Amino acid sequence: MHKTAASPLALMYAVLIVYASLYPFAEWRNQDILPWAFLEAPFPRYWTRFDVAVNIIGYLPLGSMLALSALRSGRGRQALWFSVLLAAALSLGMETLQSYLPARVPSREDWLLNTLGASLGAVATVILEKLGGIYRWSRFRARWFVPHARGGLVLLATWPMALLFPAAVPFGLGQVFERIEVAVADRLADTPFLDWLPVRDIELQPLVPGAELACVALGLLIPCLLGFCIIRSRWRRAVFVPLCIGVGVLVTGLSAALSWGPTHAWAWLDLPTQWGIAGALVMACAATLAPWRVSAALALLALGVYLSMLNQAPESAYFSQTLQAWEQGQFIRFHGLAQWLGWLWPYATLLYVLTQIGQRGAKI
Repeated sequence: MHKTAASPLALMYAVLIVYASLYPFAEWRNQDILPWAFLEAPFPRYWTRFDVAVNIIGYLPLGSMLALSALRSGRGRQALWFSVLLAAALSLGMETLQSYLPARVPSREDWLLNTLGASLGAVATVILEKLGGIYRWSRFRARWFVPHARGGLVLLATWPMALLFPAAVPFGLGQVFERIEVAVADRLADTPFLDWLPVRDIELQPLVPGAELACVALGLLIPCLLGFCIIRSRWRRAVFVPLCIGVGVLVTGLSAALSWGPTHAWAWLDLPTQWGIAGALVMACAATLAPWRVSAALALLALGVYLSMLNQAPESAYFSQTLQAWEQGQFIRFHGLAQWLGWLWPYATLLYVLTQIGQRGAKI
């Protein structure tokens, strides 16, 4: 028996829903009406097919993951109603809280459609379980991954979404130090604590092509090494490498298309990036022969070098303008949630690998 990755994925998706439902978390006010008064409101005058589709599709994965979590935890009989009730309660809570936000309009129809979407996802998962689909996935997971692979699978599943956040360097996740420095300086302005901040002798310098090449290569190598920590055999690692790098390239192209338009989807594929992708492929193929402990050590080393190089480079003014426009996007960009994933994913991976080395090392 092993812990299912559906539970943390369902929790992360619920956090995504809360974030998207209450964004921008500002200007809360009391309208002197009952927060659940929307349940008795008349049918909205303006309603589109897009509204219906978004409300149904948005909760469909949540219902599916909650049902899968219940099935994998031995609560098969309660899987359907358990997932539907939890999703309905979450949606009702979000609509109620939206009564206090001026940028949001609570709606009974949204709640009903959210519940319908969660119900469809849960029913589909239960049917899939009856047809043996979940059993086949369990056998596939047992053949491919070690029993304690849940955290690694969650990180690998969220990596493509983190890449939706446009980066100054392709695959350059975790570039946060400059933003943290500016934010802290703004908070400490007009206080004596501002003098406590370290002052750089020179401004951050853009990455030279060789450093950019290295960041691209490491940005693709790190998820491969993470996969090697949980994938059982060498030939399965060899299959995983082109799949992982291919997904990274395709999602980065999608991010570029969302940011600069479809005609510029592959404008980021300059010569250093191409050589970086090739270098990542070669290094990842060579690392398939290493045991998991060596893969974990290489992942830690790669993360240290990668984050150090990225955070010693500034964001260009042009990129900052593009990023500001991107941050105003909605729906596929989830009101900036992918931005948080893009910032935090490398650090979560670093913590996970360190934890695995400690836990698995203690069992030897």
